[in-house]
Amino acid sequence: MSIQTTNPYTNKVVKSFKPLNEDELEHKISDAHKAFDTWKTTPIAERAKYLLKVSELMLERKQELAKIITLEMGKLIEQSESEIEMCASVYAYFANNSEAFLKDKEVQDDGGKAFIRYTPKGVILGVEPWNYPFNQVGRLTAPNLMAGNTVVIKHASNVPQCAQMIEDLFHEAGLPKGVYTNLFLESKRIAKLTADPRIVAMSLTGSEKAGASLAENAGKNLKKSILELGGSDAFIVLEDADMDLVMKEIMIGRFGNMGQACTSSKRIIIHESLADEFTEKLKKELSILKDGDPMDKATTISPMVSQEAAEHLLEQVTDTVNAGAKLIVGGKLMQREGAFFEPTIITDITSQMRAYHEELFGPVAAIYRVKNQEEAIKLANDSTFGLGGSVFSEDIDRAIEVASLIDTGMVFINEHSASKPDLPFGGTKRSGYGTELSPSAVTEFVNEKLIRIKNR
Repeated sequence: MSIQTTNPYTNKVVKSFKPLNEDELEHKISDAHKAFDTWKTTPIAERAKYLLKVSELMLERKQELAKIITLEMGKLIEQSESEIEMCASVYAYFANNSEAFLKDKEVQDDGGKAFIRYTPKGVILGVEPWNYPFNQVGRLTAPNLMAGNTVVIKHASNVPQCAQMIEDLFHEAGLPKGVYTNLFLESKRIAKLTADPRIVAMSLTGSEKAGASLAENAGKNLKKSILELGGSDAFIVLEDADMDLVMKEIMIGRFGNMGQACTSSKRIIIHESLADEFTEKLKKELSILKDGDPMDKATTISPMVSQEAAEHLLEQVTDTVNAGAKLIVGGKLMQREGAFFEPTIITDITSQMRAYHEELFGPVAAIYRVKNQEEAIKLANDSTFGLGGSVFSEDIDRAIEVASLIDTGMVFINEHSASKPDLPFGGTKRSGYGTELSPSAVTEFVNEKLIRIKNR
């Protein structure tokens, strides 16, 4: 796979980057390994200063960085700016709180004194996706740098300018050489890299196929891994839900980032008494959206990340409709330049159809009618994915009961699935394992070392 920027608004190649040769890669891994010897003994307060500086630089240059995101993967410029703000908050959160997260933890021991000391492991490999090109890197990098590990990142090959800019920001912040490293590599070279003894652990956000490959190689080499993979989040609307709130949240939860998020609200499971009203309101909301240049703040429909992605979504929707699903609106590529796909609504989906089982990574709302709460829970759980989900109800106790019965890593009540620096993020089933964000992220890739002093 080539490493290049292809602007999805025009489908034209803007810039290309040369992959590292074997000697260049060796030097970078060696530098990261050597940097660990110093970085692991750097006081936590000193580590924090670098991350706070990166956070500060990101906010100062928000518009510039947002334009790079929009250029490379097509996100609406306001959403790109919001991503930069979120990423900056992630670096600040871990910089300001990790010293407390990494404090020694006392262990009850009747025969002496014992405690857990958190010590870093070494070089962490991150394989990161294109859909949130700054924030996804930050989620892995911030907690691990604060823990004393060094990080090497193989970013998605279609966002190389984002990848380079992140490394440039760390250099500008004064971070020592080798502590954070960008690797321009083809995906096929990751397997060999996972076997390098200097790489002690790894994390991947991406497809099931890529995750399975990395997990297999991590297992072969007895290394810990974290996977954040696909999702098909249920958006459950019970009969007593606030419909104004539901409409507001579905427009963000399903059509934000053109539906290209792992936690996007991909399956709308709604009580039959509200289904017609909801469908008509959603159809009206989609009708007023405006396609155009994602750099223009008046635009509300941006391109998908690539023509290939748009055509894959078209195939999924077409196959589902041909199998008997009802197409309410959309369902086609837009007849214009760029990787544009019409905002789409499909209903009457059965378990024999592709849309029922596959992740629809784009602006498609799949609506399922249910008769009651039990049917909603059963349908929500009938998925190989288990990342996030939502429950909408005016009865909070009831919503909590439903949430507790959904087999996912996260459930949000009266809001779409989201992420915040202080909340744990992770899934179940085919959506992966391990935790990003929150205090837990700082200790994912550390040695929880027991130290015991015997009573005398």
